[in-house]
Formats: sequence, C-alpha cells, structure tokens
Amino acid sequence: MLKRSALLAAVVAFAVPLGAQVVIEQVLVNVNGDILTKSDFEQRQVAVLRTRPELANVTPDSSELRKAVAEVTPELILDAVDELLLVQRARELGLALGDQQFKTIVDNIKKTNNLEDEARFQAALKQEGMTMADLRRSLERQMFVSEVQRRDVLDKISVTEEEARAYYEANTQQFTTPQEVTLREILVAVPTTDRGINVAQDDAARAKAEEIRKRLLAGEPFPQLAADVSDAPSKANGGLIGPIRHDELTPALQAQLDRLQVGDLMEVTRTQRGYQILKLESRTPTQVRTFEEAREDIINRVGEGKLQSERMKYLEKLRAQATITWRNDELKRAYEQALAERQKALAG
Repeated sequence: MLKRSALLAAVVAFAVPLGAQVVIEQVLVNVNGDILTKSDFEQRQVAVLRTRPELANVTPDSSELRKAVAEVTPELILDAVDELLLVQRARELGLALGDQQFKTIVDNIKKTNNLEDEARFQAALKQEGMTMADLRRSLERQMFVSEVQRRDVLDKISVTEEEARAYYEANTQQFTTPQEVTLREILVAVPTTDRGINVAQDDAARAKAEEIRKRLLAGEPFPQLAADVSDAPSKANGGLIGPIRHDELTPALQAQLDRLQVGDLMEVTRTQRGYQILKLESRTPTQVRTFEEAREDIINRVGEGKLQSERMKYLEKLRAQATITWRNDELKRAYEQALAERQKALAG
C-alpha cells in the first residue's frame, strides 16, 4: 500500500485544485459557521485511499490514483458536511467527551492494539500523523455522531408485528439452512500425459478402485484405508470432505447421493482425476427457522433498513435548516452529485 506521505502528495496534487497561491490553510465549505478545511478533507481522502488494495503498487502520479481520488471525493464531501451537521446538533444537546471518558477509550485502544507501552502508543499516533489532540477530536466527533443518531433517529424507530411477519414471509430464504452433506473419498489417480490416457493404466486404476471398494464393504475402516491408498489431498484427513451444501453439487451427484443412506458407498465413479469412491458420512436436512426463532434477527434487519432511511431523512431535515457556503466550486459540484444520488435512492 502506498505510504501515507505518498498518498497525501497525490491527493494534494489531484483531488482539490485550489489555485496556485500558497496559503497556510484554506476553507472549503462553511456550514452554519463551522468550517471544513483543505487539510482536514485531504486527511479524509488519504484515510479512505489507504484501504483500497488495488492501489498497493501505484505511484503518486498514476492515472489509477487520480481515478480513485475522483471516485471517493463526492461521497466523502457529502459525509463531511453531514458530520458537521450532526456535530452541531450534538452541541445543541449539550454533549461532550469528558476527560475520564476519553481516558477510558484511549486505554481500551491501547489494550486492543497491544500499545499499552506509552512510547509505542505515541509512535503509532505519529505514524498516523496524529497528536493526542487530534485523536480526542476524532473520538469526540465519532461519539457526537453516534449519540445524536441514537437519540434523534434510532430511539424513535419501532418495528411492528405486521412488518416483522411481512419481512419473514418475503425473505424466508434468509432463515433457511440448505441441506448439507459430509462425504469421505478415496481417489485412485490415472496418470495423464500430453498423449492422453494410457488405456492399460486406466483399466488398472479402475480395478484397484473396485478392489478398494470391496475391502470397504468387507468392513475395513474408511479413514484408515483413505490414509493408506488414496491419491486425493483429503487422505490427510481420512478422506473427509465437507460439509458441502447439497445444492452446490452437480445435479448428477445430487441424484446419486439422494439414493444413499448415511453410511452407504457409491459405486466407483470415473472423474477427471481418476476413479473415485465416495461414502455418505452424514446428511443434514434443509432447516427453516420459525418466525419466533428468527424474531430477533428479523427485528434487527427491518430496524436497520428503517434506520438507514430515517437517518437520510433526518440529515435532509438538518440540511434544509442549514446555511452552507461553498468556497470551492469543484467540491460543491462533487457534493451536489453525491447528494442527488442519495436523494434519488431515498425517493426510490
């Protein structure tokens, strides 16, 4: 992945053309008196681009990076304005991140990331280009956004019995566990060359497989015999393969297995690899959770769908009441593009 410094250089070069004049800081947008600066927005771009694995080997001046910056910018600038609106609402509600609360969060971060040594923690912060003050502001913003959405959106959402049952009826497959089978296999491989298959070798392999099947029918343990004679990688596990979803098997194999009882052997079968013997080790039938069994999951899923919709409506309400002044026309166009797409999705 590109280093932070390389990405930042690319973002500065490509993302937000602001003219040739050098300035210490530049305001991109003013939302009800709160501002988003050029450097703040660049840091958001860098954070997102660093998560893109396809950018691992690109250079700072590459067209791939230029394209990636253009792709992420509209949604990022819309999210940045949304965050300002939510943070302002949090201040209206009197929310604040207390010193003890901040310390507890930081201690948890250190423990989770094995950074309890203060020197290592400070080094990790420096690597991310952050100070403790930056970290506190970031955590405070996260807390504000989360708490406002909980109070003003989530706590006002409910799922009725009728909505839950309608979702269940329309999405039963989500609560269905398909039939699964566990098999054991023994493979007698048939050598192949650029001239194809030697008939004599093929006949010998088939005869060997038939003899192995007789030994299994006579009572020799399948796992031991697989470990001793199989040419398949599964021999290391006694020939065990699966569990496998029944509907992921070929129709022909499904039909053959459907005729077997657990513990039965299939006839010797020719495959691309050679001659195969399969045993049906276990079968789990298709299972459908009842409405009552799935109730909690249903409520969560319906609630999540409502949350996304209501969150968008809530943000639109805050936006309609806000005074937003742009200082960069290109970002304004990117913002309007993302906003139009979001409003279209909300209307649909």
